[in-house]
Amino acid sequence: MPLQLRPATPADVPVILGFIRDLAAYERLLDQVEATPERLHTTLFPAAGTPTAECVLALWDDQPAGFALFFPTYSTFLARPGIHLEDLFVTPALRGRGIGGALLRHVASLARARGCGRLEWNVLDWNRPAIAFYERLGAQRLPEWQLCRLTGPALDRVG
Repeated sequence: MPLQLRPATPADVPVILGFIRDLAAYERLLDQVEATPERLHTTLFPAAGTPTAECVLALWDDQPAGFALFFPTYSTFLARPGIHLEDLFVTPALRGRGIGGALLRHVASLARARGCGRLEWNVLDWNRPAIAFYERLGAQRLPEWQLCRLTGPALDRVG
């Protein structure tokens, strides 16, 4: 089978950073990428303690084809853990081969195995192909919820 999924390793940091940049370019947000190899090493593969997030790589014919990066959350309403899928990306030339679905199903299976009550993520409202893909899988969009964010100087002022 040409598709393989595996947990990322520290040696994969350059590939992960490349995918992050490719995703940001696709989302028209490349100017917001501050990730560096050092930051990724520190957060995904810390020398001590728990990683902040996890990453799964998809390989097609042994070549990097995409990734899913996710981290734990918690629902007070369910009193159960959850997973937030921060990034799901497949190289454009390899889309339509089931790689994105395999990555999402893999993360969903991890959520079930960990006793999670939810798997959640965000999608840009203009990204119709992604929205259609998620809805075909049975995802429910929550248009009444709005994402709020503090970053940079605003985060400094509040914190």
